[in-house]
Amino acid sequence: MSRPMRFGLFLAPVIAVTAALGLSSVANAQTGEGWVVLLDGKNMGDWEKVGDANWRLEDGAVVADKKTGEGTAHLMSKKAYKDFMLHVEFWASDDANSGIFLRCSEPPKITDKNCYEVNIFDQRKDPTYGTGGIVNFVEVIPMPKAGGKWNTYEITAKGRHITVMLNGQKTAELHNGLFAEGPFTLQYGSGVMKFRKVAIKPL
Repeated sequence: MSRPMRFGLFLAPVIAVTAALGLSSVANAQTGEGWVVLLDGKNMGDWEKVGDANWRLEDGAVVADKKTGEGTAHLMSKKAYKDFMLHVEFWASDDANSGIFLRCSEPPKITDKNCYEVNIFDQRKDPTYGTGGIVNFVEVIPMPKAGGKWNTYEITAKGRHITVMLNGQKTAELHNGLFAEGPFTLQYGSGVMKFRKVAIKPL
């Protein structure tokens, strides 16, 4: 056996172990110091329900696929947050209408006029405020698609500055002080929505 081949065989397990450690560190990044896990796929978590949908725990995720009342439905955090990092893992059907509402100023009234809404809506008629955008504030062109797969939102809010990352890519950045503090929500509007992890770190 030549020396390069022996060297390659030596490196292969080292690379594999390094890659595994890297993946583990990413996967566990939201369970470290300061992070609070609000939903982990093992239980429904502790939320205020606003509106009615058939929220349930199914196959390691909190799922809704039908409204059982008028208007949209939300799982709203019981605490208000000002500055924070938020991690949300979600699956959306192609026709899903959902979103993450931030700093809601008039709970339990939840609208895109009294919260910042980070949208999940691939089929929105005006796609500039569709998936990845902040409705009424930050357009996203071209709009990324979230339908039919697992996705990750990483949202950072600090003072007037809000940054939205979808699957590792920045889709929206906002400087605005209209809403300073409030709970956040997971919305169900239509289609199929699944949330398997939600974690927040106050800043």
